[in-house]
Amino acid sequence: MQKTLTRWEPLREMEEFQNRLSTLFGRPQRRGNGREEITLPEWTPLADITEDEKEYLIKAELPEIKKEDVKVTVENGVLTISGERKFEKEEKNKKYHRVERGYGTFMRSFTLPDDADANKIKAEFKNGLLKMHLPKSEHAKPKQIEVNVA
Repeated sequence: MQKTLTRWEPLREMEEFQNRLSTLFGRPQRRGNGREEITLPEWTPLADITEDEKEYLIKAELPEIKKEDVKVTVENGVLTISGERKFEKEEKNKKYHRVERGYGTFMRSFTLPDDADANKIKAEFKNGLLKMHLPKSEHAKPKQIEVNVA
């Protein structure tokens, strides 16, 4: 019986694990055979959600997207943002070595909290950041009740 030493490469193992998970969830699998490949990954904008006493605020990063290419809708208690980030046109004298930023159409949905007023949602778009203000309904806001001592 011959014993051989194999070099452990934890990053490759993590990449293989990620590929297996991606395949499980229906995303394309990346294979590099030990080498990096240039791929166009699926793209989903990153979002932060915060809350204060007056509203919920969703901030979504949409770099290099025009306002006209973004759509915000509310239907059946779900807020959806969708749009497209277009790949820049290839130039004849330009050679791409790496393309990591995702391009193409995207859609992201958020279930509205029960206390959000869907009729008063406002969206603003500036410098690649989409801010969606979801005001809380009046009946959901805390009210202070004075307690009388008898």
